[in-house]
Amino acid sequence: MKKNGNFVFYIIFGAVLLLAGCSTIISKNFGNIRPNTDVTNAFEKFQINSNLKYYISGSDTYPTSILGLNKSYTLDTDLWKKIDTTSELFSQLVTNMQTRSIQCCGESMHGFYIFDDKNNKIGVWYSLIRGSIVIQMKEDGKVVIFPPRDDVYIQYEDKRIDRKW
Repeated sequence: MKKNGNFVFYIIFGAVLLLAGCSTIISKNFGNIRPNTDVTNAFEKFQINSNLKYYISGSDTYPTSILGLNKSYTLDTDLWKKIDTTSELFSQLVTNMQTRSIQCCGESMHGFYIFDDKNNKIGVWYSLIRGSIVIQMKEDGKVVIFPPRDDVYIQYEDKRIDRKW
């Protein structure tokens, strides 16, 4: 009985090591996002950071998300639209996003820090909490960021609760 228990232990231990190794290979060169109230507050106060280049995904009027990427990085994808960071346009986009998220989903928007694969802050992101992006680091300061799906609001349509204010 003891030998079978040891055998099972070694099989499980080996499987855990294999999975840990695979997850390292799979996650190599991928960054992540983390919610942050300071980032949320900056967007809600329409603060534009001069060290960032700003992009939107989704509609030009009601974007799904706003991305601010550190100017030392190059966005290596055409899935985002670069925006002119005038205060008027920026405040209009953020306000439209906030209005849409409350009307559609009963949720507020959230700010996130974007980190590279070495845990360095490389930007900010603003969207619904359920939106998600994929960050892949490339050579020479290039980064590919896949935006959230454009239909992120559609999932709420059947679940929407009409509120009378």
